[in-house]
Amino acid sequence: MRILLVSSSETETVYLHKAFRESAHSVHAADNLRYALYLASHEDFDAIVVATLGMNMLTALFDALAELSRLPHAPAVIVALASGTANERARILRAGADACFVQPYSFLEMQERMLALRRASAARSGTAPLDTPMLRLDPLTRDLVEDGKRVLMTKREYLLLECLLRQANAPVARDQLIRYAWADKEDVDPSSVNLVVSRLRRKLELNGFRARVETISRFGYQLAAC
Repeated sequence: MRILLVSSSETETVYLHKAFRESAHSVHAADNLRYALYLASHEDFDAIVVATLGMNMLTALFDALAELSRLPHAPAVIVALASGTANERARILRAGADACFVQPYSFLEMQERMLALRRASAARSGTAPLDTPMLRLDPLTRDLVEDGKRVLMTKREYLLLECLLRQANAPVARDQLIRYAWADKEDVDPSSVNLVVSRLRRKLELNGFRARVETISRFGYQLAAC
Protein backbone atom coordinates (compact mmCIF):
# COMPACT_ATOMS: atom_id res chain seq x y z
CA MET A 1 0.00 0.00 0.00
CA ARG A 2 1.04 3.60 -0.54
CA ILE A 3 0.73 5.44 2.77
CA LEU A 4 1.01 9.12 3.65
CA LEU A 5 2.12 9.46 7.29
CA VAL A 6 1.34 12.75 9.03
CA SER A 7 2.83 13.41 12.45
CA SER A 8 4.40 16.31 14.32
CA SER A 9 6.10 13.88 16.72
CA GLU A 10 9.54 12.77 15.55
CA THR A 11 9.40 9.70 17.79
CA GLU A 12 6.05 8.58 16.40
CA THR A 13 7.13 9.32 12.83
CA VAL A 14 10.28 7.22 13.16
CA TYR A 15 8.38 4.32 14.78
CA LEU A 16 5.50 4.19 12.29
CA HIS A 17 7.69 4.88 9.28
CA LYS A 18 9.93 1.95 10.20
CA ALA A 19 6.99 -0.34 10.99
CA PHE A 20 5.21 0.39 7.71
CA ARG A 21 8.38 0.00 5.64
CA GLU A 22 9.19 -3.33 7.30
CA SER A 23 5.68 -4.45 6.32
CA ALA A 24 6.51 -3.64 2.67
CA HIS A 25 4.49 -0.43 2.35
CA SER A 26 5.54 2.65 0.41
CA VAL A 27 5.59 5.49 2.98
CA HIS A 28 5.77 9.25 2.47
CA ALA A 29 5.97 11.52 5.52
CA ALA A 30 4.55 14.98 6.19
CA ASP A 31 4.91 16.96 9.41
CA ASN A 32 1.65 18.94 9.13
CA LEU A 33 -1.86 18.57 7.78
CA ARG A 34 -1.60 21.40 5.25
CA TYR A 35 1.39 19.81 3.51
CA ALA A 36 -0.34 16.42 3.68
CA LEU A 37 -3.39 17.86 1.90
CA TYR A 38 -1.13 19.29 -0.79
CA LEU A 39 0.53 15.90 -1.36
CA ALA A 40 -2.80 14.04 -1.33
CA SER A 41 -4.23 16.41 -3.94
CA HIS A 42 -1.31 15.82 -6.30
CA GLU A 43 -0.57 12.11 -5.79
CA ASP A 44 -2.67 9.01 -5.08
CA PHE A 45 -2.38 7.31 -1.68
CA ASP A 46 -4.19 4.24 -0.40
CA ALA A 47 -4.24 5.52 3.17
CA ILE A 48 -3.38 8.59 5.21
CA VAL A 49 -2.29 7.98 8.80
CA VAL A 50 -2.49 11.02 11.10
CA ALA A 51 -0.63 10.23 14.31
CA THR A 52 -0.05 11.84 17.72
CA LEU A 53 -2.44 14.68 17.11
CA GLY A 54 -3.23 16.82 20.15
CA MET A 55 -6.89 17.44 20.89
CA ASN A 56 -6.24 21.17 20.47
CA MET A 57 -5.75 20.45 16.74
CA LEU A 58 -9.18 18.88 16.21
CA THR A 59 -10.51 21.84 14.22
CA ALA A 60 -7.61 21.54 11.75
CA LEU A 61 -8.25 17.79 11.51
CA PHE A 62 -11.98 18.27 10.83
CA ASP A 63 -11.16 20.78 8.06
CA ALA A 64 -8.63 18.36 6.58
CA LEU A 65 -11.12 15.46 6.66
CA ALA A 66 -13.64 17.57 4.77
CA GLU A 67 -11.07 18.38 2.08
CA LEU A 68 -9.88 14.78 1.81
CA SER A 69 -13.42 13.58 1.23
CA ARG A 70 -13.61 15.80 -1.87
CA LEU A 71 -10.55 14.24 -3.53
CA PRO A 72 -11.34 12.18 -6.68
CA HIS A 73 -9.81 9.04 -5.17
CA ALA A 74 -10.26 9.65 -1.45
CA PRO A 75 -7.81 7.54 0.58
CA ALA A 76 -8.72 5.80 3.81
CA VAL A 77 -7.93 8.04 6.79
CA ILE A 78 -6.60 6.53 10.01
CA VAL A 79 -6.22 8.77 13.07
CA ALA A 80 -4.03 7.80 16.05
CA LEU A 81 -4.40 10.06 19.08
CA ALA A 82 -2.09 10.44 22.06
CA SER A 83 -5.26 10.54 24.19
CA GLY A 84 -8.98 10.96 23.69
CA THR A 85 -12.37 10.04 25.09
CA ALA A 86 -14.95 7.82 23.40
CA ASN A 87 -16.97 10.93 22.50
CA GLU A 88 -13.95 12.62 20.95
CA ARG A 89 -13.14 9.52 18.90
CA ALA A 90 -16.78 9.33 17.77
CA ARG A 91 -16.62 12.97 16.61
CA ILE A 92 -13.54 12.20 14.53
CA LEU A 93 -15.24 9.21 12.92
CA ARG A 94 -18.38 11.25 12.19
CA ALA A 95 -16.18 13.93 10.60
CA GLY A 96 -14.94 11.42 8.04
CA ALA A 97 -12.10 9.35 9.51
CA ASP A 98 -12.29 5.65 8.71
CA ALA A 99 -10.68 4.51 11.97
CA CYS A 100 -9.49 6.15 15.18
CA PHE A 101 -6.99 4.68 17.66
CA VAL A 102 -5.74 5.94 21.02
CA GLN A 103 -2.32 5.15 22.47
CA PRO A 104 -1.29 2.54 23.36
CA TYR A 105 -2.58 1.05 20.10
CA SER A 106 -1.55 -2.04 18.18
CA PHE A 107 0.33 -1.46 14.93
CA LEU A 108 -0.84 -4.88 13.73
CA GLU A 109 -4.49 -3.91 14.29
CA MET A 110 -3.93 -0.60 12.49
CA GLN A 111 -2.41 -2.34 9.50
CA GLU A 112 -5.18 -4.96 9.33
CA ARG A 113 -7.79 -2.20 9.52
CA MET A 114 -6.19 -0.45 6.56
CA LEU A 115 -6.13 -3.67 4.54
CA ALA A 116 -9.78 -4.32 5.42
CA LEU A 117 -10.75 -0.80 4.33
CA ARG A 118 -8.91 -1.32 1.08
CA ARG A 119 -10.71 -4.61 0.42
CA ALA A 120 -14.06 -2.99 1.18
CA SER A 121 -13.30 -0.08 -1.16
CA ALA A 122 -12.36 -2.47 -3.97
CA ALA A 123 -15.55 -4.48 -3.39
CA ARG A 124 -17.73 -1.35 -3.53
CA SER A 125 -16.12 -0.22 -6.78
CA GLY A 126 -16.21 -3.71 -8.25
CA THR A 127 -12.48 -3.68 -8.89
CA ALA A 128 -9.39 -5.35 -7.50
CA PRO A 129 -6.80 -2.62 -8.12
CA LEU A 130 -3.67 -4.66 -7.60
CA ASP A 131 -4.80 -7.93 -9.15
CA THR A 132 -4.98 -9.17 -12.71
CA PRO A 133 -6.56 -12.40 -13.97
CA MET A 134 -3.06 -13.89 -13.73
CA LEU A 135 -1.27 -12.16 -10.89
CA ARG A 136 -1.79 -10.97 -7.35
CA LEU A 137 0.35 -9.93 -4.41
CA ASP A 138 -0.21 -11.56 -1.03
CA PRO A 139 0.41 -8.87 1.64
CA LEU A 140 0.50 -11.42 4.47
CA THR A 141 3.33 -13.52 3.04
CA ARG A 142 4.86 -10.96 0.62
CA ASP A 143 4.47 -13.50 -2.18
CA LEU A 144 3.73 -12.94 -5.83
CA VAL A 145 1.07 -15.47 -6.86
CA GLU A 146 0.30 -16.70 -10.38
CA ASP A 147 -2.06 -19.64 -11.00
CA GLY A 148 -1.20 -21.24 -7.67
CA LYS A 149 2.55 -20.70 -8.01
CA ARG A 150 4.18 -18.53 -5.35
CA VAL A 151 7.51 -16.77 -5.05
CA LEU A 152 8.69 -14.67 -2.10
CA MET A 153 9.60 -11.06 -2.82
CA THR A 154 12.04 -8.83 -0.98
CA LYS A 155 10.51 -5.61 0.35
CA ARG A 156 11.92 -3.58 -2.54
CA GLU A 157 10.80 -6.15 -5.13
CA TYR A 158 7.32 -6.22 -3.58
CA LEU A 159 6.99 -2.43 -3.74
CA LEU A 160 8.24 -2.25 -7.31
CA LEU A 161 5.79 -4.96 -8.37
CA GLU A 162 2.96 -3.24 -6.50
CA CYS A 163 3.66 -0.06 -8.45
CA LEU A 164 3.81 -1.94 -11.77
CA LEU A 165 0.58 -3.81 -10.98
CA ARG A 166 -1.27 -0.52 -10.55
CA GLN A 167 -0.75 -0.02 -14.28
CA ALA A 168 -0.42 -3.62 -15.47
CA ASN A 169 0.22 -3.93 -19.20
CA ALA A 170 1.03 -0.22 -19.42
CA PRO A 171 4.36 1.65 -19.21
CA VAL A 172 5.42 3.04 -15.82
CA ALA A 173 8.02 5.79 -15.68
CA ARG A 174 11.29 5.07 -13.90
CA ASP A 175 10.85 8.18 -11.72
CA GLN A 176 7.43 6.94 -10.63
CA LEU A 177 8.90 3.57 -9.65
CA ILE A 178 11.62 5.31 -7.64
CA ARG A 179 9.11 7.50 -5.76
CA TYR A 180 7.04 4.43 -4.94
CA ALA A 181 9.60 1.75 -4.15
CA TRP A 182 12.30 4.02 -2.70
CA ALA A 183 10.07 6.48 -0.83
CA ASP A 184 12.46 6.27 2.13
CA LYS A 185 15.42 7.50 0.06
CA GLU A 186 16.12 11.06 -1.06
CA ASP A 187 18.65 10.22 -3.78
CA VAL A 188 18.35 6.98 -5.72
CA ASP A 189 20.69 5.90 -8.50
CA PRO A 190 18.63 4.73 -11.51
CA SER A 191 20.85 1.64 -11.63
CA SER A 192 19.16 0.52 -8.40
CA VAL A 193 15.93 0.08 -10.37
CA ASN A 194 17.75 -1.94 -13.01
CA LEU A 195 19.20 -4.22 -10.33
CA VAL A 196 15.82 -4.95 -8.72
CA VAL A 197 14.21 -5.53 -12.11
CA SER A 198 16.99 -7.99 -13.02
CA ARG A 199 16.37 -9.94 -9.81
CA LEU A 200 12.63 -9.96 -10.49
CA ARG A 201 13.11 -11.26 -14.00
CA ARG A 202 15.30 -14.12 -12.75
CA LYS A 203 12.74 -15.06 -10.08
CA LEU A 204 9.87 -15.05 -12.56
CA GLU A 205 11.80 -17.15 -15.06
CA LEU A 206 13.19 -19.64 -12.52
CA ASN A 207 9.73 -20.20 -11.00
CA GLY A 208 7.95 -20.66 -14.32
CA PHE A 209 5.85 -17.48 -14.20
CA ARG A 210 4.34 -16.27 -17.46
CA ALA A 211 4.33 -12.63 -16.36
CA ARG A 212 7.38 -10.63 -17.35
CA VAL A 213 8.85 -7.18 -16.78
CA GLU A 214 9.56 -5.42 -20.06
CA THR A 215 11.89 -2.48 -20.60
CA ILE A 216 10.37 0.61 -22.22
CA SER A 217 13.33 2.35 -23.84
CA ARG A 218 14.25 5.70 -22.28
CA PHE A 219 11.09 5.68 -20.14
CA GLY A 220 10.77 2.86 -17.62
CA TYR A 221 9.21 -0.58 -17.37
CA GLN A 222 5.98 -2.44 -18.02
CA LEU A 223 4.53 -5.53 -16.34
CA ALA A 224 3.14 -7.81 -19.01
CA ALA A 225 0.57 -9.74 -17.00
CA CYS A 226 -1.74 -11.29 -19.57
